[in-house]
Amino acid sequence: MVQLVRTHQSWMQALAKRILNGDTLAEDCVQESFISAMQKIASFQGRSSFKTWLKRIVINNCLMKLRQQQRRSEVNVDDLMPQFDNNECRLEPHWQAIKTPDTILQDHQNSEQVLNHINQLPDDYRIVLLLRDIEELSTKEVAEILECAEGTVKVRLHRARCALKKMLEPILFEGNKP
Repeated sequence: MVQLVRTHQSWMQALAKRILNGDTLAEDCVQESFISAMQKIASFQGRSSFKTWLKRIVINNCLMKLRQQQRRSEVNVDDLMPQFDNNECRLEPHWQAIKTPDTILQDHQNSEQVLNHINQLPDDYRIVLLLRDIEELSTKEVAEILECAEGTVKVRLHRARCALKKMLEPILFEGNKP
């Protein structure tokens, strides 16, 4: 048991912290996940890696914690979807200069802003974005974990990315609108 905790605790803690937006809840979730894993170890059938099995336990425990929490301040994703003109052309603001992704990643303050914006997304969108883009799970894996259709995952991921892009435009583009 001690070796199991040493081997998996750090990545489990990081995953739970990203989903739950907090250290205390993440620590509780990881502890509960280890307890669940020990209770269900006999049900592990080896169809996936042990780490994948543990990851699903952590994610499910995080989702249960989120459902138990009060709703937090969220951004309405519909307000952040792209707009189109009469000719079905996407309307985008014109910016004077764009920062490179490397420049953005190097700036710690901007990284914190990106995480803050991700955390403002509604849970359904935020969790899909985290699982697909940060945890790099496949669409099928995310659909199985969240118990929804793959199409639902794809739609939520697209909408989350669009909303995040819209929220991050002031960070991504230098200068003011002309």
